[in-house]
Amino acid sequence: MASFFPDVTGPIPFGGLGSAEPLAFKVYEPDREVLGRRMEDHLRIPVCLWHSFNWPGSDVFGSGTFDRPWLAAGVEPMEAARARLDAAFEFVEKLGVPFYTFHDRDVAPEGRTFAESRANLDAVVAAIETHMERTGARLLWGTANLFSHPRYAAGAATNPDPDVFAYAAAQVKLMLDVTHRLGGANYVLWGGREGYETLLNTDLAREEAQLARFLHLVAEHKQRIGFTGTLLLEPKPQEPTKHQYDYDSATVDAFLVRHGLQDEYRVNIEANHATLAGHSF
Repeated sequence: MASFFPDVTGPIPFGGLGSAEPLAFKVYEPDREVLGRRMEDHLRIPVCLWHSFNWPGSDVFGSGTFDRPWLAAGVEPMEAARARLDAAFEFVEKLGVPFYTFHDRDVAPEGRTFAESRANLDAVVAAIETHMERTGARLLWGTANLFSHPRYAAGAATNPDPDVFAYAAAQVKLMLDVTHRLGGANYVLWGGREGYETLLNTDLAREEAQLARFLHLVAEHKQRIGFTGTLLLEPKPQEPTKHQYDYDSATVDAFLVRHGLQDEYRVNIEANHATLAGHSF
C-alpha cells in the first residue's frame, strides 16, 4: 500500500504548549488523568471521513480546491473508494486518534440501483475491517447520507413520495447493519433535508408524523439486530433548508417526548450547528 503521507512517521506525539514542533499535540495528552478519567476517555476524538477525505473543498461559487487523487475525474469509483480508505486509515494511524466516523457514501459510490449501491458498500466494508484490525481504530458512529442525491431534495423521511421514504428507510437499515457489523458505538441520523423552504408547500403535522414513523422503524430495527450502541439525532438548523424539524436540542427533546421516542434516542450536538440556530454551544 502506497503512503499518502510519507513525510509523517507518526503517531503524532504530545509536545505541550511550549513545543515548537508543528506536528505535535499542544493540549491533548491521551493518558493524562482529568477528574479521575484519562483524557482519551473524556474526549472520544474521531477522524470524520466526510470532512477530511470526501469533501472537495468547494463552495457555491467555485470548484474543488483540495488535491485528493481519489476525487479526480476519470478514476474508477471503486478504485477511488479503496484509495480513499488507504489514505484515511493511514491518517488515523499516524494521527494516533482512536476513532473514525463515516456516511455510507463517504466510503462507497452510489450505484445505478439500490442493489448495486449495497454491493459496493459490502465490498468496501470488508476492506474497512482489514484496516481496523491493522490499525486498532474503532468506529465512533456510522450514518447514511440522506441529503446529497437529488431524490432527497424534498426530504427523506418527510418526502411526499412514498418511494423516496422507502429508499431512505432501506438505506438507513443497511447502514445500521454495517455500523453493527463494525462494532460502532453510535448511529447518527441527521435530518438536513427534513424541513421546508416555505409553509406554503408543506403539511407540518403530516411530515412530523412521517418523521416519527421513520424513527420508530429505525429503533425497531436496532432492537431486531441486537445493536447495543446509541441512536443519536443531530440538530442542524438552516442547512440546507430554511427550517428543519430538528431545529435545536429543545425542539428535538419535545419531538421525542411527543412521539414516545425519548427512551430510544439521544442528541449529538455540534457546536457550529448551535451557532446556526442562534444559540451558544
